[in-house]
Amino acid sequence: MSIALKEAYKALKTGDIPVGAVAVLEGKIIARAHNEKEKRGDATAHAELLCLQKAAKKLKTWRLNDVDIYTTLEPCPMCAGAMVLSRIKKLVYGASDPKAGAAGSVLNIIKHKKMNHRPVVVKGVLSEECGNILKDFFKSLRRKKTGG
Repeated sequence: MSIALKEAYKALKTGDIPVGAVAVLEGKIIARAHNEKEKRGDATAHAELLCLQKAAKKLKTWRLNDVDIYTTLEPCPMCAGAMVLSRIKKLVYGASDPKAGAAGSVLNIIKHKKMNHRPVVVKGVLSEECGNILKDFFKSLRRKKTGG
């Protein structure tokens, strides 16, 4: 998770929401990414999606059956759906997302009984650190908007 946090700080430097993700296979990092929505001008350029894409390219398959994804924020519905469709083995996340989380907070796409694949979920890893970078980012944005 500490590597995913480093990725989140990269997003922060470019003005993107600081979320980072890492794909791990057999204990080795095979892909890493951070949010690039602002950089790419693409609403789908979430850290998790970019990480899944990189992992699939590296492994030359979309079936990521033995891959674990570590992400600093509970995935949104789009990312959670992509993880299920990619058949990842395990999702590990830091901060919960009470507004858009789709791994148990608002929705539970990851564990939905109708899904054909349901990865293992581990939540709350380095949750304080993962949450603080997001809180600080949004606090800074609010200050900029109000001029304070």
